[in-house]
Order: sequence, then structure tokens, then C-alpha cells
Amino acid sequence: MSGTCARQVSFDIEDGKVYNIKFFGGCSGNTKGVAALCDGMDANEVIRRIKGIRCGFRSTSCPDQFAKAIERNL
Repeated sequence: MSGTCARQVSFDIEDGKVYNIKFFGGCSGNTKGVAALCDGMDANEVIRRIKGIRCGFRSTSCPDQFAKAIERNL
């Protein structure tokens, strides 16, 4: 994670789907919401939906960084 309040995100990819998503730091309600909504979703669909989301004046966000982490792991 770079440029966000969350320091880290962990997750598993199994059969092309994302599971066990956990953010460390960040806005608890938002990161828990992203994790709950993305759990079990196709990894490429997660990337398509959340990559590029910005947080206020920042050029990135926790969801954007999560999408980039998934891309690196595919």
C-alpha cells in the first residue's frame, strides 16, 4: 500500500477469485466494506471495478491499491 492510510492488505486468490481480504490500518468501515463486497468475487472483476478510485485529493485510495496488489499477484 502506497499513498493511503492503510499500511497493508492481505488476501488469497483461489481459482481466480479473491478471498480472506484484510486491510491493516485505514478507515475501518470503508476497508471492511470493500473487503466484504469483494470477497468471493472474480479477481479481474474486482480490478475492473475498483482500480483508479481516488480518495479526496490523493491520486490513489485503499481500493485502488488493493486492485494493484491483485494485479501483481495474478
